[in-house]
Amino acid sequence: MEAFEKWESEIRGYSRTYPTVFASASNARQVDEAGRSYVDFFAGAGVLNFGHNNQRMKRAMIEFLESDGVAHSLDMATTTKRDFMEKFVETVLAPRDMTMKMQFMGPTGTNAVEAALKLARRVTGRRDVVAFTNGFHGMTLGALAATANDYFRNAAGVPLDHVVRLPFDTAPGGGVQAVADFRALLLDASSGFVPPAAFLVETIQAEGGVHVASAEWLRAVQDLAHEVGALFIIDDIQVGCGRTGSYFSFDGMGLDPDIVCLAKGIGGFGTPLAMNLNKPEHDAHWSPGEHTGTFRGQGLSFVAGREALAYFDDDVLMDEVAAKGERMVSALRAIADDVGGGVSVRGRGMVQGLDVVDGAVAKAVVADCFSNGLLIGACGSGGRVLKLIPPLTIPDEDLDEGLQILDKAVRRAI
Repeated sequence: MEAFEKWESEIRGYSRTYPTVFASASNARQVDEAGRSYVDFFAGAGVLNFGHNNQRMKRAMIEFLESDGVAHSLDMATTTKRDFMEKFVETVLAPRDMTMKMQFMGPTGTNAVEAALKLARRVTGRRDVVAFTNGFHGMTLGALAATANDYFRNAAGVPLDHVVRLPFDTAPGGGVQAVADFRALLLDASSGFVPPAAFLVETIQAEGGVHVASAEWLRAVQDLAHEVGALFIIDDIQVGCGRTGSYFSFDGMGLDPDIVCLAKGIGGFGTPLAMNLNKPEHDAHWSPGEHTGTFRGQGLSFVAGREALAYFDDDVLMDEVAAKGERMVSALRAIADDVGGGVSVRGRGMVQGLDVVDGAVAKAVVADCFSNGLLIGACGSGGRVLKLIPPLTIPDEDLDEGLQILDKAVRRAI
């Protein structure tokens, strides 16, 4: 680690949590240069839904490189982008009767959120955006303004304005009644509140502590947004692309978002890609080149992303996600029931959280897990929640081994 400590910025974080030098990875395992293998329940913070070095994607990417495919294209038309877009329409949009424009921007989730907020303000002519407690939307200034975590916000160095913060569904003061109360304020000309440009929401607050919103609450937020002429934006960056057992985390909830933000798992292989789905009537407000990004034409990401979409040609993977999710829930509930002390489980599909109440305990568990061959991260207020987001393709034996390591670590810490 000497070279990293000597030359890399103090900003580094994950390398402090996992103090070793990794040399290779396959599916749900990473191997360090000393030859030690680790089960990966972190999966690139939700990027590697289809595992490290997915063989199907690797073959497609090698063929692409060997044929001199266009690796970088800005937003020029390429065969690989067309293949990705046509496959996305066929696999995701058409079966859901969704007619959306695909906007590619800079290749990270925060770029997607920035573009969504900019478009919402352009469409409505308004400035304020409603975001929610415990939400996480990115590190660039617009997305950071919508992010709730003080640790991240304090690094901005400038005011983070034009965001109205409301309680999330499961937060203190939250729920459907809170949405109704805010509606009353917006409709009262003497309240001092004005209608916002957008409501920006995660169906599951992954980084915020694995808080799961109800379909009823999400519909209430959507209905209010549309009633007051605001856009309803779903940030599906970490929990989309199959993580919850269907392609979108909001499938089957009766929702019709104006913009959907996607990134992380959409690039398939871990190569960066971000994409917003915009309703055409909103997308029409853009002028050519008005929002750009040097790396919005990622050839390798389009190739790998198209292969990722093939996993949704049938129900095999999503059935596996449902089954593995149940195994995760069962193991976590057994831990929570045995150790007591307010420890609880929440999540959906293969994004699960074990709330151990105390951030110091969670930190000790993460370190213990690492020492025993498991990569796992903490999240939520004070870092009190252990977040499990392994690759969707994780073999059963690796999943079970990781859960056993976690079980022992939690019991040692509590």
